[in-house]
Amino acid sequence: MLQEKWFQTDDSFNSIFPVGIQNQARRHWTPLRVAKKAARFLSTDSGVRILDIGSGIGKFCLAAAYYQPKASFFGIEQRRNLVEQAEKAKQVLQLDNAHFLYGNFTQVDFQHYDHFYFYNSFYENLSGTEKIDDSIDYSAELFNYYNGYLFRELEKKPAGTRLVTYHSLEDEVPPGYQVVGTAINDYLKFWIKI
Repeated sequence: MLQEKWFQTDDSFNSIFPVGIQNQARRHWTPLRVAKKAARFLSTDSGVRILDIGSGIGKFCLAAAYYQPKASFFGIEQRRNLVEQAEKAKQVLQLDNAHFLYGNFTQVDFQHYDHFYFYNSFYENLSGTEKIDDSIDYSAELFNYYNGYLFRELEKKPAGTRLVTYHSLEDEVPPGYQVVGTAINDYLKFWIKI
């Protein structure tokens, strides 16, 4: 199958994108092995809806959609150019169960989603961290605001809600969520709301 060639290695997948985006892969885009593990954990049922908060170029959603074709993956991203790159990659990969939304995650209704993936999208707001670009504002205040907002939205979700965090400081995870597994030196955590 032609699709498979893109999922052989991270380099294969990243080659879909322009060089500038490929150069940011190591720091900002989800590795395929992480996407595969996370997608397996989050895809509890056929038709389940999973939201990637701060989806960047859509690598998690695209890979997860490939690995778990019966689930639907949605990415929300506030940089229009990255959403456009995600849409182009979706066409190349011919994946109908990956979807991308342009906007700030605070504009999304969390009730429309069953489970969540979070690759520390707010970390860029801290000083001294590597930024994707300079197209958005950064501040410690935004870091705290976003963490608090996500915390409150996750807190509203029902028992059984699943969350996967990767390289998270865990400020956004309410106490009702329990770690049920870890991988990749504990950088990848699997949570279920009890």
